Amino acid sequence: MYSSTTRYVRHMPSIAGVVALAAGMLTAVAPAAHAASGAALPFTSVEAESQTTTGAKIGPDYTQGTLASEASGRQAVRLSAGQRVEFTVPRASNAVNVAYSVPDGQSGSLNVYVNGTKLARTIPVTSKYSYIDTGWIAGAKTHHFFDNARLLLGQGVQPGDKVAVEAADTQVTVDVADFEQVAAPATQPAGSVSVVSKGADPSGNGDSTQAFRDAIAAAQGGTVWIPPGDYKITSSLNGVQNVTLQGAGSWYSVVHASRFIDQSSSSGNVHIKDFAVIGEVTERVDSNPDNFVNGSLGPNSSVSGMWIQHMKCGMWLTGTNDNLVVENSRFLDTTADGINLNGTAKGVVVRDNFLRNQGDDALAMWSLYAPDTNSSFENNTISQPNLANGIAIYGGTDISVKNNLISDTNALGSGIAISNQKFLDPFSPLSGTITVDGNTLVRTGAMNPNWNHPMGALRVDSYDSAINATVNITDTTITDSPYSAFEFVSGGGQGYPVRNVNVTGATVQNTGTVVVQAEAQGAATFKNVTATQVGAAGIYNCPYPANSGSFTLTDGGGNSGWSSTWSDCSTWPQPGQGNPDPDPNRNLAKGRPATATGSQDVYTPGKAVDGDANSYWESTNNAFPQSWTVDLGSPYAVRRLVLKLPPSSAWGARTQTITVLGSTDGSTYSTVVGSQDYRFDPATGNTATVALPSTTNLRYLRLAVSANTGWPAGQFSEVEAYLTS
Repeated sequence: MYSSTTRYVRHMPSIAGVVALAAGMLTAVAPAAHAASGAALPFTSVEAESQTTTGAKIGPDYTQGTLASEASGRQAVRLSAGQRVEFTVPRASNAVNVAYSVPDGQSGSLNVYVNGTKLARTIPVTSKYSYIDTGWIAGAKTHHFFDNARLLLGQGVQPGDKVAVEAADTQVTVDVADFEQVAAPATQPAGSVSVVSKGADPSGNGDSTQAFRDAIAAAQGGTVWIPPGDYKITSSLNGVQNVTLQGAGSWYSVVHASRFIDQSSSSGNVHIKDFAVIGEVTERVDSNPDNFVNGSLGPNSSVSGMWIQHMKCGMWLTGTNDNLVVENSRFLDTTADGINLNGTAKGVVVRDNFLRNQGDDALAMWSLYAPDTNSSFENNTISQPNLANGIAIYGGTDISVKNNLISDTNALGSGIAISNQKFLDPFSPLSGTITVDGNTLVRTGAMNPNWNHPMGALRVDSYDSAINATVNITDTTITDSPYSAFEFVSGGGQGYPVRNVNVTGATVQNTGTVVVQAEAQGAATFKNVTATQVGAAGIYNCPYPANSGSFTLTDGGGNSGWSSTWSDCSTWPQPGQGNPDPDPNRNLAKGRPATATGSQDVYTPGKAVDGDANSYWESTNNAFPQSWTVDLGSPYAVRRLVLKLPPSSAWGARTQTITVLGSTDGSTYSTVVGSQDYRFDPATGNTATVALPSTTNLRYLRLAVSANTGWPAGQFSEVEAYLTS
């Protein structure tokens, strides 16, 4: 969303807080079968870095302000003049769209070759619509480096054919190519009013504004026809109601206008479909209504089959838009939001759209003045929002975010944000049930320079007030997040609670730091959440402010792969690929979850991993054998154990008979070191060292105690595990 007020400011110093205990997470259960995420797109995208090239690959890079960080997949191919990248065509096609970047202040062209034959037409490239500065947004840097340009090839190509693009006269960084089979242009509907019949100029030279107005007036209750051609509109249309605006297809009927419809109200029944509106917006000026639609289309309206490009916002909707449907459209290269439901939206459905290279939230609902209610974002594909979030819900009642595919968010944003950040008043906080279901998030989440720490792939944020709505997050897939998967935070720094959150059926793969980043007081229940290749630890649980209260994670069962907790709230986990190699001199057991077959009084299992040699675990008395188990969080090649009892001379010397067992899954254990006697004597530190075989690899370490000459129970004040012998 955009606003003239300062955004994203979080007044939080370095975090320090209390680590809350996390429940054990053991059994993996796959999420139920679910509808595919994202839109049903008419094209197939091919990444340039995966193709044959004479240029240089750049990335991957997640650093704000770098070219690669804004690219799809965080990688692209840089071409100097004369260099090319050759794409293998993935589907029958007759058109291509190329996402590219050129250095600031430059323009040029891409030569196009089909199976080695150079086409007469080229693809123009320019920096005109790129390199946006928004100094009033805290934490923003120059961004919006990429742009899109398209070409009808004039011939068909088949899967396996080769289409190459070559930098003709300037450096061009090529990110991705979209291959599409564009249908023939549609014909004029019977009874419609053509804008050409009212004087519109399809060459794009003359001003067609009045012709469009006259056609709309003449076609009330009917259809305005926009034939193939280019049409220039120099001022916005208003009074649009009870009419259909229809083109021959978004590749054929093109309106050139930076402000298409701007009206505060409409009686509705407006249907806009099958043409392109391409603007000339080169900067972001929030006081200007430089949008495809600004304001209201009225109730029971629709937008479909549109190509919207080079606007500030695709659609900034206020007033009455009840039951509006926006579908099967493309929103490219906007300097701010793709679509923003700016309050009062009722029953609005935004579905099956493709959004790329937004300069703010790609899709947003902002409940200003009145709540957005019973509205949804469904089956949309969102790529590369370069400032803010893929999808953001700022307040509202009974909102749904379903089956969306979101990738490559950049600065100041998450893949999905569910938030009570208000920006302005009057604001309607989240209420009712917020449904976040079936979404796939790829390389989402980003560093927030205002906070000096990251935002998660999916963020629930009590920024300006407590979250009291029920937030149900179900069947989520989060892949390659550079930082965390789920974040719970009070982004305004006031410590408002996040409550009533249920996370059910999630798959997390290769998250850079943690699975759960909890920075607010509150609670969430997790069920059937599985994680693999976790970068640092399963859970970061350090609410801010430190005295605001803890965040409670309730284990609903079926969780696996993320039970470990980051233990030092004075530092932030650093991103890594999979689990980073620990310091070989670090005690792997310290602070880890521990259990036992029994405990005596207050001498609980955690006393043996708390770092205090004077506290201790003691098993149930007179009940040998007894065992004590610690989860190290990940499998490790443990080579040495140090077992301790309190060093006080009050503890007499004793011998304990111990068997060492290990497991990688927490259910099947094997013997690592058979039953042996270990002597503990205060005169020599009251410690015993256990050497483990060179083949040892375990996550769960179990010590089974069958005898103790000093007391009828198993006893340890510290159990330390090391990688070094």
